[in-house]
Amino acid sequence: MMSDEEPLVRKYSDNGITTLTLNQPKRRNSLSMAMLEALSEELNAVAGDPETRVVVLASHGSVFCAGHDLKEIQEQFDNPDFQLALFHQCSKVMQQIVSLPKPVIARVAGVATAAGCQLVASCDLAVAADTARFATPGVNIGLFCSTPMVALSRNVSRKHAMEMLLTGEMIGAVRAEAIGLINRAVDEQVLDETVYGMARTIADKSGYTLKVGKEAFYRQLEMPLAEAYEFTSNVMAENMQANDAQEGICAFLEKRKPDWKDS
Repeated sequence: MMSDEEPLVRKYSDNGITTLTLNQPKRRNSLSMAMLEALSEELNAVAGDPETRVVVLASHGSVFCAGHDLKEIQEQFDNPDFQLALFHQCSKVMQQIVSLPKPVIARVAGVATAAGCQLVASCDLAVAADTARFATPGVNIGLFCSTPMVALSRNVSRKHAMEMLLTGEMIGAVRAEAIGLINRAVDEQVLDETVYGMARTIADKSGYTLKVGKEAFYRQLEMPLAEAYEFTSNVMAENMQANDAQEGICAFLEKRKPDWKDS
């Protein structure tokens, strides 16, 4: 049984993979201000950890994340400053995930709704149990999922995003995979095998190269075509001067495993 002293976000690291686990199952792992601050702190720590190459974002309990804590919001109805601070803090955390110099994989079991769905969409990759469900149901309670919309609309097509936002209806993991919200829907019995198999594959790469590639990916997305090619040409030319790029090319030509220096 979880005690009051247990952290809101648990951290475990092994062989270059750090798992951050939302750890408030009795509150459906909701993104209260305290949970958001704890997650932000852990993301800051892992960003500067040279041993971490990949981050897995998981949850404890039967719900991945039910979005914002509506009880907390209700208690603060008369405090618009808190409401604004809450949504700013949530937006900060989502942007931390995108700007983190390590790939982030969401491990989704259970329900991910509203800001919880936003959390999944903000991760670089996502694998879900085929029993998982997703929704942006704010419209059902008069509070449109406007901030979740940002991450959702950058991962799925406009019409699929609008369908989720306007109807508020749940979709299953197979449907979520089909529209691009997640990478894979798998049997829950092989969820960890799939997630950590993917994580190990990525962790075997150069940490420097992963950082360069992730940053360039998100930057070029917002550019016109010609500007994106100009930018990425410069990125590749600079990347070519890195120790790991030269080591990787030599290792490939010499048919041996590269010895990454992460530089």
